[in-house]
Amino acid sequence: MSQSSSFSPDPTSRAAMAGVALGLIALALMACGYISVSSAMLNIETGFMLFLGGVGLSLIALAVSLMGLRRTRRKPGRKFAVIGIVLSLMIIAPMSPHIVAAFSVPPIHDITTDTNNPPQFVDILPLRADAPNSTEYAGETLATMQKAAYPAIVSLVLSIAPSEAFTRAQGIVQARGWTPVAANATEGRIEATAETRMMHFKDDIVIRITPEGEGSKIDMRSVSRFGQSDLGVNARRITEFLKDMGAS
Repeated sequence: MSQSSSFSPDPTSRAAMAGVALGLIALALMACGYISVSSAMLNIETGFMLFLGGVGLSLIALAVSLMGLRRTRRKPGRKFAVIGIVLSLMIIAPMSPHIVAAFSVPPIHDITTDTNNPPQFVDILPLRADAPNSTEYAGETLATMQKAAYPAIVSLVLSIAPSEAFTRAQGIVQARGWTPVAANATEGRIEATAETRMMHFKDDIVIRITPEGEGSKIDMRSVSRFGQSDLGVNARRITEFLKDMGAS
C-alpha cells in the first residue's frame, strides 16, 4: 500500500478524533459519577459534579465532532467524526428531558400543599442529619415561586373520616414503593422516603391528615435531600398522590 493511500492524522481530521476522545471521557465521567453516588463511594456532591461534568463535556464533544465532520476531507477521518457524534448523542438524547426540565421549572426542591402551615417532619429528621438541604421551610419567597409554577397543588378535602383517609394514604405509600418511616394515627402523620429513578436521590415525604367538618383534609410535603432544583419531581409526586387519594 502506498504512503498516499494510508491514513495519517492531518489538521482537518484532528477535530474529529478530538470529538471521539471527548465523548469517551464524557461517558467515563458520567459512569463514575453515577456509580459513586449509587454505591456511596463518594459524597453526593462530588459524584453529582462528576456526572454533570460528563453531560457538559458531551455537549462540547458534539460541537467538536460536528466541526470535524464539516472540516474532514478523508473518509477515515469522517468516520471518527461520526463516532464522536454518536457517542455524544448517546448521552445528550436521554438527558435532554432533564435538561429541558431544569430550565422549565423553578429552582426549588421543597413543595407542599399548605404553604402557610406546611406539614413538619419528625421521625425523618435523624435520617437527614447529613443532608445538604434543610427541612426548614423558606417562607414567603418559596411559597410565591411554588404558587406561580404549581398553582394546582393545594390541600385535598375528602368526605371520609380521618381514620379511613389515614388507612388509604398508607396503602398508597406502600403501592408506590416508598419506604415508610413513621405512621402516627393519633397525629394523623405519615412519613416516608422515596428514591428518584435517576441517581437514586432520596426525597422525604410527610403526609398530614386532619378533620375537616365531617370529612378529612389531606396535606403533603415532599423535600429533596440534595439539589437546588428537583426538576419538578416533588410537585409531580404530590400531584399523583393526591389524585390517587381522591380516586380510591
